[in-house]
Amino acid sequence: MTVTAQRQESRLSSPWTRGLGAAFAGAVPALAFPAPSLWWLAYVALVPWMLLARSAPTQRRAALDGWLGGAGFMLAVHHWLLPSLNVFIVVLALMLGALWAPWGWLVRRLLGEGNGPRQAAVAMVLVPSGWLMVELVRSWQYLGGPWGLLGASQWQVRPALRLASVGGVWLVSFLVVLVNTAVTALLAVPAVRRPAVTALATAGVLTGAVWMWAPRPQQAGTVRVGVVQPGVIDTGDARFDREVQLTRQLDGSHPDLVVWGESSIGSDLTSRPDLTDRLTALSREVGSDIVVNVDAQKADGTGISKTSVLVGPNGITGPTYDKMRLVPFGEYIPLRSVLGWATSVGKAADQNRRPGHKQVVMDTGTLRFGPLVCFETAFPDMSRHLADDGAQLLVAQSATSTFQHSWAPAQHASLAALRSAESWRPMVHATLTGISAVYDANGRPVGDRMGTSRSASAVYDVPLATGRSPYDRFGDWVPHLALLLVLVATGYEIRRTRVRRPESAAR
Repeated sequence: MTVTAQRQESRLSSPWTRGLGAAFAGAVPALAFPAPSLWWLAYVALVPWMLLARSAPTQRRAALDGWLGGAGFMLAVHHWLLPSLNVFIVVLALMLGALWAPWGWLVRRLLGEGNGPRQAAVAMVLVPSGWLMVELVRSWQYLGGPWGLLGASQWQVRPALRLASVGGVWLVSFLVVLVNTAVTALLAVPAVRRPAVTALATAGVLTGAVWMWAPRPQQAGTVRVGVVQPGVIDTGDARFDREVQLTRQLDGSHPDLVVWGESSIGSDLTSRPDLTDRLTALSREVGSDIVVNVDAQKADGTGISKTSVLVGPNGITGPTYDKMRLVPFGEYIPLRSVLGWATSVGKAADQNRRPGHKQVVMDTGTLRFGPLVCFETAFPDMSRHLADDGAQLLVAQSATSTFQHSWAPAQHASLAALRSAESWRPMVHATLTGISAVYDANGRPVGDRMGTSRSASAVYDVPLATGRSPYDRFGDWVPHLALLLVLVATGYEIRRTRVRRPESAAR
């Protein structure tokens, strides 16, 4: 061992130094997401973290490296929540980071010192599968939802979007971690070069095969959609007036639908008939139905909800939709009686919003579309469900004005590209303050995005598509297969441990 290597090993023997190293290594993948959007970094971003875990002196220490790295990753990806959650974001990062402890253990178990080609070959499958188990568990809405899935960093990479149409964002995550695992093995264990190179070749061949032969959506006409982005306006009435003004600018452009952002109206429409009348008249003026979003106390006293409402030339039409999946701490506090103190250290919700219970497809008479509200665009199953229910278009209404000068608007807008590619349905992502964007059924951008500095309206010619994507047909087959592999491996490890104990006792 060289003197330099000895010094590095000595530094890593300090638990504090090693812990900080794990946290910083875990934070590196955040740079692959918007706004930095260093998408290519994702394919090697896990390598420092994995090299640290595999070099751990014990399996317990490797699990701790996984935990602290996971906390660093969660904190980096969600750092823009710091002004709202204050110190509580560190608590949440440590809680969720614990999900990566078994993954750190797994990295050392299969890629640690003394392992050979057999263990390395198994690592090429189980390490990505273990990562997917972490993503699957933390995707539960009550744990924060699937924000910052590693595969989502590839939202602008066309081959990755094709993979998403086959296996969802999960397949993209799996292949990204597979490449990281192979690179780690090549750097740290030269003796296992063959399985590592085979894994890299397999990832390339699979991506090429999907690009060449996987089915594609078939275009079926176009629809003209107007997007209204009023910008940062403090009061509800002033915002409403600005939205009306911007919508009037669309007169003569013949939109089929006009979309306002989340919380575009701050009063319940049943208690403000004057607002309903103005919206109805506006619909007649521009010749299009308008979908708005109401964020207000219900007139019947049942609480606050985020409600999408379609208004036509004859008034409110069809069913309304209440946002189902609420943002933890932003729109409600889980176990408020226990965690209610979060309101005293940040901008956590002072009152729980009321969630909806059923997704809705709205119909203008010429267009069937499915509304999603803000946070819900992070959930692949919701857009799939709307596509299955006959939606021709996905409409996301969002508001990220609280995080206007952070990475959040860009991260949020990027999710629509993935949902479009997964479901073969174009998506309109309309926000109050930017970034508003439109994507076709392949996840490619349509027209120009409206950034956070703009207060404007625009019309997009959105190509519609027919058919069902493989991911829509077969669902979450990738994480389910990964779960099966992890369970089989766990059973094998338990059996192996039990066999070894009696043998050790006999000696």
